Order: sequence, then C-alpha cells, then structure tokens
Amino acid sequence: MATKPKSPESFSTSVDRMADRAFAALDLDPGIASVIKACEAIIEVNFPVPIKGKIEIFTGWRATHSSHRLPAKGGLRFAPAVNQDEVEALAALMTYKCAIVDVPFGGSKGGLMIDPAKYDRDEMQLITRRFARELIRKGFLSPSTNVPAPDMGTGEREMAWIADTYKQLNPENLNYAACVTGKPVQHGGIAGRTEATGRGVVYVMREFFRHPEDVKAAGLNGGLAGKRVVLQGLGNVGCHTGHLLQDEDRAKIIALVEKDGALINTDGLHVQQIREYMNTHKTIRGFPGAMFTENGRAVLEMECDILIPAAMEAQITEENAPRINTKLIVEAANGPLTFEADEILRKRNITILPDALVNAGGVTVSYFEWIRNLSHIRFGRMERRYDEMRGEYLIAAMQSLSGKPVSDDMRREIVKGAAELDLVRSGLDDTMRHAYQEMREVLLTNPKVTDYRTAAYVVAISKIARSYFDLGTF
Repeated sequence: MATKPKSPESFSTSVDRMADRAFAALDLDPGIASVIKACEAIIEVNFPVPIKGKIEIFTGWRATHSSHRLPAKGGLRFAPAVNQDEVEALAALMTYKCAIVDVPFGGSKGGLMIDPAKYDRDEMQLITRRFARELIRKGFLSPSTNVPAPDMGTGEREMAWIADTYKQLNPENLNYAACVTGKPVQHGGIAGRTEATGRGVVYVMREFFRHPEDVKAAGLNGGLAGKRVVLQGLGNVGCHTGHLLQDEDRAKIIALVEKDGALINTDGLHVQQIREYMNTHKTIRGFPGAMFTENGRAVLEMECDILIPAAMEAQITEENAPRINTKLIVEAANGPLTFEADEILRKRNITILPDALVNAGGVTVSYFEWIRNLSHIRFGRMERRYDEMRGEYLIAAMQSLSGKPVSDDMRREIVKGAAELDLVRSGLDDTMRHAYQEMREVLLTNPKVTDYRTAAYVVAISKIARSYFDLGTF
C-alpha cells in the first residue's frame, strides 16, 4: 500500500520550532517561552467594495505578535494565498527581526486575500482605502501602536493611500504620516526605503565575507567577487540584491528563478536587463543570451557557491533539501526554508544566514522613516552645508601645510556633505554589520548554539525576555 506523503507543517509552527532551539539554548522556563511565542492579537475583517457594478467581499487580517515595544511594525501583503497562519508567522518573525537589529518595535503583519493583477488602479485604491479604514477603526493602524509597510503586492502607492485615509479620519493628528512607512519621498517617505531590504541582504553578505574564518567554515574562500550565485525571485528584494552583488561586488549571477521558470547562463546574467525585459513582456521566457527552463524549482538544486531565495516562504522543503548543492544559503525572503529543510541542511553542514537578520533591512529603514516623520525634518538638513564648509577649511589647511593642491576627486570627497540617502545607507550598513557581529558572538561563545539561525534567535529572545522582565510581565 502506498504511503501517503507527509503534509508540510504550518508556517507559524515552523517559525516556533526554529525559535524553540534558542529557548533550549537559553534554558528559559517553558512558560516564558510560551508567552514570547504567543500572538497577542489578530483581527479578521470582511468588507464589501463595489467593483464594476457588483459587490465583492474581501477578507484581510492584521496580527500583533508582540507589543513589548511600540509601535508594532510589519508589512501589509496583498496576495491570493494570504491566510491567517501566514500573517501570524510573519508577525512573529517581525518581533524577532526587530530585536535582532535593535529597532525598538514590536512585531506585526497584515494581509489581504486579493490578486492585484485583476483590478485596475482606481479599484485598487477603493479596496486599499476601505481595508485601511477597517484597520484604523478597530485600532490596528496608527503612528503610535501599529505601523504597516509595503510587502508582497504593495508598494509606495498603497502606503500613500493608507496615509491619506488615516489623515482624513484623524485630521488633528500632526504625526499622521508616521502611520505607515514605505511612502513616496514626496509624501513623507525617506530616500533609500525601496532598496532597503535588498541592500540590507548585501550588507550582511559583505560582513560575512569580512570574517575569513566564517567563510572558511562554509567551505568558501576569498570575497564575493566571482562567486557563483543562484537567485530566486526578481521582485523588489531580489532585484536590488542581484543588482548590487553584480555591479558593486562583482559576483556572478549564473541562474535566476522566477514563477514562470528559470534562466541559466554560467557566464553570468544581467539582472537589470532581465528586470526590464520582465516589465515589458511580463515573463522571463524568451530573454536572449540565456537558457530557459520551465522547471524553476529544480534550478534551486543547481551547483553554486551561494543560493539566495528571495521570493516566497517554503521554497526549500524536506523534499528538495537533500539535493540542494550550495555552500551558503542567504535567506533574503521571509521563511524560504521550512523547519524540516533547515534540519536537513544543518546536518549537511550547509551554512545558512537566516531571514530574521538578512531580511531586516526594510524594517531598519522603516524605523528611520518613522523617526523622520515624528521629527518633521529630513536627515542632513541641519548639518550638510556646515560639513561642506568644514571640508573646505580642511582642504585649505592641507594645501597651506603641504604647498601642493588637492586633486579634484579628493576635493569632491572631502567637501561633500552627507545627503539623506548617504545617511540612510550608512545607518543601514552599521545596523546590519552590528547585528551580524552580535549573532556571530553568540555562535562563538555559547556551546549550545551551532548555527547562525539559532544564534540570531538567541540574540532576539534574550532582548525580548529582558524587556518583559523589566516591565514586570513575568
């Protein structure tokens, strides 16, 4: 009699089981672990919207996993397969993620069950604004308690609509712009937010390669230059990750996996050109200079130095984990590995840089945007020209002492005052590097911790538990 295939466990169960390793390493009381893992609150809303003369009912969720810090923070996802379990799992990841990178937020997440491709711009605006009103009126969206951001299926446009809806309902709130992050720059957003998650992925990778002993332990050597990369997903995160690795770090993208198949070229693919081709043709099929295969999932098993899943959760499972052929996995997406897959890959000694750190660039820059909205001033406005004048004085002193003129290139670098984008990138780089170092320190000093994921969760849970103890929750 044939054996019935094992059903995959839920996303939230997978996240909890990964966290359980850290609880065991910290020897925390099971009751405390249960409190930290539990989702504090979740709301389901069902609301009607008139579409093309007919009434359609839409279902959405918003979960607050933890409010040990306020506001609770997390993206808003618009996708056909959104469900309550996914929203709760992603909210839990946000709690851990914020703690790992020292962003003083709790964790939250939201989702709307919808296929945005089926609706035009005006219809999407009606739906988004109605969803926002439901969340606002029920206390799940405000600058001080719960702040959404873009996620799959949403972007600057949707965040601007939500911010305007909040303003209409709360016209007296001076800080209305801080009710969401990821807004257009001209409507209270911040330079560098769109690229933030992908850039954060690369900053973590660069920090990993700054530690030769870590690189050697993964079976690699040298730096990022020339490393063969298989990249899954060419959305916002994957596109910026691939572009930076290719253009700034000289890594070689040998395969790109998308929902309709995969492109392969062992001499290297040009990510930006593929993105432009996709924008025009709505597919990667037919892209010149690369071999196309419909079986994109099999390409995840292609031999490479670095595998970067930057698409959806549960892309590497118990079924395909034994065939993954890479030395380093960088989790740019949320939950791309199931717990069972993670167990298999750990036993195979494949190094995994976990999503709870790698994917945290977005919330880090969202924090910068939220602070900017509350302070009502762009970063760099007070000091930029002053720094430029100080640079001119420094050049004058150098020329006076040396008797030689300073080159034009050196002058430009010394005189340049930091713009907001420079400061955002600097803050993001510092945050990701420091978080990696904290995670690495746990891995080196705690004998019960043998992998980066558990180390990252130990960092997060230690901070969360400390916060609960200080508040008297336990």
